[in-house]
Parts: sequence; C-alpha cells; structure tokens
Amino acid sequence: MTAALTTAAPVRSTRRPTPSPGGVVGRCLRQIRFEITTYARSMDTLVFTFGFPIIMLAIFTSAFASQGTIPNPDGVGAGLSVGAYYLPGMVAAGILLSGVQNLAIDIAHEKSDGRLKRWGGTPMSPLVYFIGKIGQVIVTAVTQTALLLIVARFGLGISLPSTAEAWRTFAWVWLLGLTTSCLLGIALSALPRSGRTASAVVLPITLVLQFISGVYLQFNGLPTWMQNIASVFPLKWMAQGMRAAFLPDGFSQLEVGQAWHLSQVGVALVVWLVVGLVVTRLTFRWIRRDA
Repeated sequence: MTAALTTAAPVRSTRRPTPSPGGVVGRCLRQIRFEITTYARSMDTLVFTFGFPIIMLAIFTSAFASQGTIPNPDGVGAGLSVGAYYLPGMVAAGILLSGVQNLAIDIAHEKSDGRLKRWGGTPMSPLVYFIGKIGQVIVTAVTQTALLLIVARFGLGISLPSTAEAWRTFAWVWLLGLTTSCLLGIALSALPRSGRTASAVVLPITLVLQFISGVYLQFNGLPTWMQNIASVFPLKWMAQGMRAAFLPDGFSQLEVGQAWHLSQVGVALVVWLVVGLVVTRLTFRWIRRDA
C-alpha cells in the first residue's frame, strides 16, 4: 500500500518555467514601442511638446531683436542676441515638459479611466510599465531637443557650443535633468484626483516654474525672494546648467554667486531624483485613490 501511495503521489518538476520570448528586456522594449506608438497618435500632444519651445524661442528672438545684443558682463566679445541667451532656458523647459508635465498628465488619465487597473491585473510589472513610459519620454525628448537646436542654429542663426567640454556639460545636465523629470512626473501623477483635473493641476505648476526659473525672464533680474523660491525646485538648476553649456563664461557673473556652480546643479538634481523615486514608491497604485 505504501508503494501504491508513493506511485500515485505527483512528482514536482525542478525545471524552471520557460521565460516569455525576450524575457524582461523584450517586454520592456515592447512596452516602449507601445508607448511611443500611442503617444504618436495624439497629434495635439505632439504639436505642443515639439512646437511650444520652438515657437517661444522664435517669439523671443523676433520680438526683442530690435533691442540689440545682451552685452557680455566681462566685456569680452560682442555679446549675445536675445535668442541665444534664452535658448538654454528653452532646452531646460523642454526637458521639464517632456518628463514632468507629459508623464504626470498621461498617467493620471490612465489611472482615472481604468487602464492602470486593467494592466494591474495582467502579468505586467510596474518596472516594465515605468520603463515603457521613461523610454517613450527619452525618445520624444531627444527628438524635441534636436529639433529645437536645429531650428535655433539654421532657422534663427544662433550659435551652438563649440567645445567638447561644453557639450559634455550639456549631456550630463540633459540626462540627469530628464531622469529627474521623469521620476517627478510619475510622482506628481498621484496628485490629480481624476484625469479631467490632471491638466488643471499640472499645467499651472510647470508654467509658474518656467517664469521664476530663468526660462522666460532673466534670472538675475528677478526679486531675491523669487530667486530663493526657484532655487528650491529643479528647473532653476537645469536652466543654470544649460546656460553653463551654451553661454560664454563671462555670463556666469549674472548667476547667484557669480559662478555656474555646476556641482550644486548636480547635487540639486540628484536630490530631486531621489525625492521623485521615494514619492513614486510610496504613492503609485494601479487604481485611483478613490476607487
């Protein structure tokens, strides 16, 4: 009888289940492709993301062309056109729009209409979901920045950085700023209570930050209290890092402390990256807060 029971007992396999084609990497790549395809179908979002920084730069360049150049504070060189001075801020604002604004609104909509809840019931992990979103942002941000620089150089006659050091500064500020913006966008998506209110909640935040962070107004001309508030948030540091990459060294005298302070730029962005990561970990849910 013992032998019979032994024979009848099921035999557990020690073999690991066969992973899905491509494994985690394949799922992430498919999710990125899905997010890019979905994003490309929204024409109004495409026009705003790619066109807004270019339009604003063109307006500033044309509207203030009659004012001549902005003199170099150290007296070296012929100074800069208004467009050349504001280009770094427009690049930084584009990073913010690609990461914080787009992700916060997009995820809030997906949570509100039940798409996140449905995806939460599938084998897709939050990691794959987030990589898909961030991958889409990277692709669109690269395209947006490239278009902005091409239009600035060949359409508006603005000179771009001419040294390897300046491009290295641009690269690490761009990459760190975009990563930080992505995490903050995911974290901010928990704030709107519904998809209908997402734009009303997120757009004023990003718009105010652009005005107080030296994107549309010269930062050194703002009141001290406004500069102090802007210094708490990451856009001010992204814009400062971009100015360090694009503008002559003499313009560092217009910054707080009369220097670019790139180490402080890096520290501030890393701190906000960690804040975004922690808040995302604590607040992200597949369903709405009121569900």
